[in-house]
Amino acid sequence: MDRLERFVRLVDGLNERVGRAVSWLTLAMVLVTFFVAVMRYGFAWGQVWIQESYVWMHGLVFMLGAGYTLLHQGHVRVDILYRGASLRFRAWVDLVGSLLLALPMMVTVFVVSWPYVLESWLKLESSREAGGLPGLFLLKTALLLFALLVGLQALALAMRAWLALRGRPQLYQTHGQEAG
Repeated sequence: MDRLERFVRLVDGLNERVGRAVSWLTLAMVLVTFFVAVMRYGFAWGQVWIQESYVWMHGLVFMLGAGYTLLHQGHVRVDILYRGASLRFRAWVDLVGSLLLALPMMVTVFVVSWPYVLESWLKLESSREAGGLPGLFLLKTALLLFALLVGLQALALAMRAWLALRGRPQLYQTHGQEAG
């Protein structure tokens, strides 16, 4: 079981670092948006690439921060039964939900996105807008990273729940789970 714990801690650490790093894009996004508004309405100046930059940052925050959000129990869930339930019940819900819903969905997203991203890389695709940002292929790669980060976190959640069901709830209780 020590390998399971190490895997859970490794994935948690990865998504924690990625989430904290990408959170700085929200500040950058606000500052760039403010700059664009001031320049456009105050000085009648605008550039497509700078407007695209905050849209791309917004996409990256959501795509790369999704694993972090799952790690911290921030995704929407129906809490009618879950919130007041015992640790064992919540662990079963998380185990089954991760294995039957989240993981298959992330595999599907990855498989369906792969040709789309690969084609973009082969063309070294850039923005379709005149004066837009180069490197659209890099932004599209976030689709694969999204599926990978959320899939790994779902697997870690399943393993954490499995450990709790096997009598080792310590990791389960450290991430937003209360003893029940």
